[in-house]
Amino acid sequence: MKYDLIVVGGGASGMIASGRAAERGLKVLLLEKNDRLGEKLRISGGGRCNITNAEENTKLLLGKYGKAEKYLYSLFAQFGMKETFNFFEMRSLPLKVEAGKRAFPVSEKASDVVAVLEEYLKKGRVDIRYQSPVTKVLTSDSRIEAVFCGDTRFEAREYIFATGSISHPETGSTGDGFRWLKKIGHTIALPTPTIVPLAVKEKWVKTLMGVTLEEVRIHFFVEKEKQFSLSGNILCTHFGLSGPLILNAAHKVADLLHRGRVTAAIDTCPKVDLGTLEQSIITLFDKNKNKVLKNILKECIPTGTEKGLSLLLVEKIDLNKKVHSVTKEERKKLVQLLKALPVTIQGLMGFDRAVVADGGVELNEIDWKTMRSRKIANLLVTGDLLHINRPSGGYSLQLCWSTGYVAGSHAGK
Repeated sequence: MKYDLIVVGGGASGMIASGRAAERGLKVLLLEKNDRLGEKLRISGGGRCNITNAEENTKLLLGKYGKAEKYLYSLFAQFGMKETFNFFEMRSLPLKVEAGKRAFPVSEKASDVVAVLEEYLKKGRVDIRYQSPVTKVLTSDSRIEAVFCGDTRFEAREYIFATGSISHPETGSTGDGFRWLKKIGHTIALPTPTIVPLAVKEKWVKTLMGVTLEEVRIHFFVEKEKQFSLSGNILCTHFGLSGPLILNAAHKVADLLHRGRVTAAIDTCPKVDLGTLEQSIITLFDKNKNKVLKNILKECIPTGTEKGLSLLLVEKIDLNKKVHSVTKEERKKLVQLLKALPVTIQGLMGFDRAVVADGGVELNEIDWKTMRSRKIANLLVTGDLLHINRPSGGYSLQLCWSTGYVAGSHAGK
């Protein structure tokens, strides 16, 4: 059977591209290597799906995409953040906006986002073939002639590659698209994990797995020389540090690791200076002179951190002593720790932990008004196959919606 369009990859951009092309009357085949669609989408945003970023100022929004900004204006003029809101809310999926203008489904279920797209495909009568990884791409005279899934040949007038990058390879994103695109003539920038947690040495951090340190400030150092600081929330994990603040700083930390030993200090009370904090501790101690120190710790350290910070404090103070027996030097050590919890950065986590990996087709090889390849006449490219850096916060999925919808709008023309 010959199709108008074959879309390879059933992720965010592949689904919306297929649905849009079918909506226009094209006969569409969607090839998906997994046994269901949207595997990576289902785990995005911790299962809540940070569907877009609600920044209304287009220049500010596109500025988040770094060097790619100049390419994206015509794309986002066709399908941008407002169009994304309309697309989902018109299909009975209301959205809400949280801190950092991050938009989520009100239901907080990524599976609901997938369900909307699946209904979009169903309405357009898209032919979906599951467990159908493309194993070969046949080209001739700068055109794709066919794609193969094993021995089965599929042909179409046009093709969209939407296979994603190589972050979260367990979802099927294993870099297949990069290999095909390079083989048929595109220039491919090698991928690196760019939005990724940090692995640390300290046991106290790992003991706090699942705890969020709220409204803290973290300072990064190379060989004890301060480099940069960030403020916000930090999520402790069984391997180190995560959360949007850390994820978006990973690329800067990666640069530091090439220069020497990287450490960090977390200030749990960034809004007060050392002297003010110490006076608060003195007041607390005066009110609880006859209590055991470990029993009042929770009143002066971040919520939920008792177990982890006790590992740090026990090296400097006997937590079983009465408060009135704590020396001035010990009290100062407690205050200093709260202003500078020590962290040693061992490295960045790999592609398996990466929220986003960069790499992909160089941007000047794509017509950004249509998402059509400038190398292969009947090929369009979407989503994470494009070499674009961006932070976490809804920017990656917005890129998928924009590139996918525009590709689906121009395929077959």
